[in-house]
Amino acid sequence: MTEKIPVDLWFDPACPFAWVTSRWLLEVEKVRPVQPRWRIMSLSVLNEDKDVPDEYRESTKRAMGTVRVVAAAAAKHGEQVVGPLYTELGTLLHNQGLGKEPERLREIRERALEAAGLEKELADAADSEEWDEAIRASHNEGIDLVGQEVGTPVIRVGANAFFGPVITKIIRGEDAGRLWDGVLAVTAFDDFFELKRSRTKRPQFD
Repeated sequence: MTEKIPVDLWFDPACPFAWVTSRWLLEVEKVRPVQPRWRIMSLSVLNEDKDVPDEYRESTKRAMGTVRVVAAAAAKHGEQVVGPLYTELGTLLHNQGLGKEPERLREIRERALEAAGLEKELADAADSEEWDEAIRASHNEGIDLVGQEVGTPVIRVGANAFFGPVITKIIRGEDAGRLWDGVLAVTAFDDFFELKRSRTKRPQFD
């Protein structure tokens, strides 16, 4: 049996682009010998010292509560619960579009926790700073690999780390593997830094 390669993906549950990339990575797992490992980061931490619109800053502060819930769940039950909880949160926030309703965040967190087999009381962590140090440590571990000018997702494969790939559709099947192969091929070069074109599509989650 081929040994699987650990692949760390740093995410903020609120980010729709990280969500698409994470679902693509699960598709890659079906066709390439990789083992996703889910790590938390925070768009609130990332942007706290940056000049961003007030509305966006407030949305990332609200999103910090969800990151805290994931951190609390991992602290209590182990890192193995992060992936399943992220799946439940992302499905509600993005696939079902509930992320556009901030007044329902408590409900969303509780529903996701219960669907992942966890205590819904862990949603209380959203209003506590108890987990912020652990969140910052995880966030900094990921962002320090790629620099402050990027966001989520960050992926690490061995000594290779990069931001993205930013995709607007979940690539599936062997196409998912081909994209993975290409991303690894270009990011393996120390002198490769950027390949980009303007986004013309919004994320699709189906």
